[in-house]
Amino acid sequence: AKEAVTEAERCDPTNIFTQFHIFKIAILEDNSDKALQAITTLENLLTDEKPEDNNLLTDRGSPTLLLSLAAQFALENGQHIVAGKALEYLAQHSDDPQQVLTALKCLFRLVLPKVSQMPESENKKKEMDRLVTCLNIALLKLAQPFDGETSTLDARSNEAHWFRKMAWNLAVQSNKDPVTMREFFILSYKLSQFCTSNQVILIMQKTCLLMAAAVDLEQGRKASTTFEQTNLLNRALEQIHKCKNIWNLLKQTGDFSNDPCETLLLLYEFEVKAKMNDPSLDSFLESVWELPHLESKTLETIASLAVEIPAHYPSIARKALKRALLLHKKKESIDVLKYSKCMHKLINLSVPDGASSADLCPLEEVWGYFEDALSLIRHTEGYPEMEILWLMTKSWNTGIFMYSRSKYVSAEKWCGLALHFLDHLGSLKRSYEIQMNVLYSELMEALDKNKGSLSVKSDNY
Repeated sequence: AKEAVTEAERCDPTNIFTQFHIFKIAILEDNSDKALQAITTLENLLTDEKPEDNNLLTDRGSPTLLLSLAAQFALENGQHIVAGKALEYLAQHSDDPQQVLTALKCLFRLVLPKVSQMPESENKKKEMDRLVTCLNIALLKLAQPFDGETSTLDARSNEAHWFRKMAWNLAVQSNKDPVTMREFFILSYKLSQFCTSNQVILIMQKTCLLMAAAVDLEQGRKASTTFEQTNLLNRALEQIHKCKNIWNLLKQTGDFSNDPCETLLLLYEFEVKAKMNDPSLDSFLESVWELPHLESKTLETIASLAVEIPAHYPSIARKALKRALLLHKKKESIDVLKYSKCMHKLINLSVPDGASSADLCPLEEVWGYFEDALSLIRHTEGYPEMEILWLMTKSWNTGIFMYSRSKYVSAEKWCGLALHFLDHLGSLKRSYEIQMNVLYSELMEALDKNKGSLSVKSDNY
């Protein structure tokens, strides 16, 4: 048997059957490489052949019949890799949707156990891409009419269930490759649209779209160009809107009060709108602020996203943090650690280090934040000492900033506030007490003479 087929030999219809004979011999000889070469050559001949030049192949089913026989023969002889390739070709070229779906199911049963055990590698990536292609073929065939089925809708739904589960399982297995994982989740969602809708399907669809949006957002954060980021964020927004519709349907089927879906959708949509400078952001937030069950953690996340590049909405961040602090204070047992971190973020946004006077919030408002923190420190145990030190340093340097602007009354007021925080330091008080009192005395002298420039430095902030 020849190892290659020339262009002249391609016109000889017997050559196809010669190749099929070579394929069978290779299988019987347990020569998988030769069998793979023969099945590939056979596929090329079958798909390149023109019916008018070959009376033996006037029946359009003849090529797929040979591929089907090849797959069956390889399976019977334990050549699973070769059988998988024959099934793959069969699925690509058959016009019968049911035959394609059957071939693909057989292919998945052959390939999945092997792929599941493969370490992360380029070969595994190729196999996953191959399965993505196969699922796309299944999706295409599910959209076509099923001939000869007495219950077409049930049959289609059953087939779709099988493939959407495969796509789901592959997505879960692809957790180390987010882009591929997203592909499988989207395929699982699309395949589920051919299934009879119920609560289980709606939950699955909701999860698929949430996961896909999360991947797009993560990829958008790492995008190297604005164009790429915009495309990823727009794609995420599309999944978010679809998921919202499904979530609204799902809530009608039962109690989902413990499901974080609504919060995630809110945060995802806010991130997209903030990073794309969407003009509808303000109207979107109006509805967000009115939500009755917003948690402090959600508000703090909104604050972080509002100033995450390329977003720059410090006013939104401050508003979210102020609401979060109110929620912290309303709790029966206040979490001092969480409160202190939230207060730190709010003050840092309101009085950024190295900011000009134009960048500062009204200091009357900021003064209120410091007083709230000091009140909590006075009446509650456990406020982190490093946070007290930071508040002391921040208030002192704000006073020095006022002094540099010739606002002497404010300077004395803010530096005096720093001494109140000094009183509540624990083990660090001794390290800073002498320094602070000396600096305060010098400040008072400088205020009298309207000169001097003093600042306190902390090794930790």
